[in-house]
Amino acid sequence: MSDLRNEQPNETLDVLGRVCPYPLVLTKKKLEKLPSGTLLKVLCDAPASAEDSIPKYANKEGHSFDSVKVEDKGHWELYIKKK
Repeated sequence: MSDLRNEQPNETLDVLGRVCPYPLVLTKKKLEKLPSGTLLKVLCDAPASAEDSIPKYANKEGHSFDSVKVEDKGHWELYIKKK
């Protein structure tokens, strides 16, 4: 894990309220459109997506990944820097 949460994201994707597999599908589609080196912040409240499918996808594709759970808001902030 890198410390991407301290960087200013270039784009934000809000998938709050979406259930699997939509957070992953929407994240993939967004990343495909972005240039290399772009930092995407994903707001996600689906535990399976935030803790499993999106991190696995990012690692498989070689993107840098970081996440933080925002306890008081009940969601995660996922940071993905496109390779």
